[in-house]
Amino acid sequence: MEDAVGYVRVSTEEQSRGGISLDAQEQSIQAYAAMRGFHLIRTFREEGVSGGIPLARRKQGRLLANMMAKRQGPRHVIAVKLDRLFRSASDALNQSSEWEKMKRALHFTDVGGNALDTSSAMGKMYFTMTAAFAEMERNIGGERTRATLGHLRDTGRVYCRITPLGFDRRDNDLVVNRAEMSIVRKMQRLRGQGLSFDGIAKRLNRTRVPTKTGALWHAMTVYKVLRNTLYQPKAAA
Repeated sequence: MEDAVGYVRVSTEEQSRGGISLDAQEQSIQAYAAMRGFHLIRTFREEGVSGGIPLARRKQGRLLANMMAKRQGPRHVIAVKLDRLFRSASDALNQSSEWEKMKRALHFTDVGGNALDTSSAMGKMYFTMTAAFAEMERNIGGERTRATLGHLRDTGRVYCRITPLGFDRRDNDLVVNRAEMSIVRKMQRLRGQGLSFDGIAKRLNRTRVPTKTGALWHAMTVYKVLRNTLYQPKAAA
């Protein structure tokens, strides 16, 4: 009976919207290991960690990688879906290639409703294709999200959780706050005079100009305000 380890992960965002739980992922892994006759020695549980963080930089992911690097380490890694382990196609392919050199195999219990493992030539081919399509879908989703948020912003609708400087929130609409908008215009004038973002932040702090939250101004805050197209003049129709 060959040793295997499992890996489960949820991000904070997934938890808030009721995504697949850690326990549900772990049950799927246990059932798969039993079906394949593997000895599941441990399951690494990563809670509240974004999939955009490389595996080796996650706390549990690093422990997993270290265990797999040992000569007598487990032969198999099991996860429910590819995006539980990896952030991109290149990340997935590079890591799987390293593990393959050490005679390790990757297993996923749910890839389009079917299991997948990289211990065979056919499994490796499907894994490569799956990684590429998963990244494409993620990129398309990101493009759609950015387009939607851009449309909301350009039409004066609420487009993020934080109300931007110069506006108040009224239901789903953004309404101009004249006092705050004067601060935005001042920042634009100072930038036009050649002041750096840090210089503008220091000037605002020195003259006790309030921020939206009451905190101090920072160069990055100024940068984000001045780069936001929300404050740019609208082109004539």
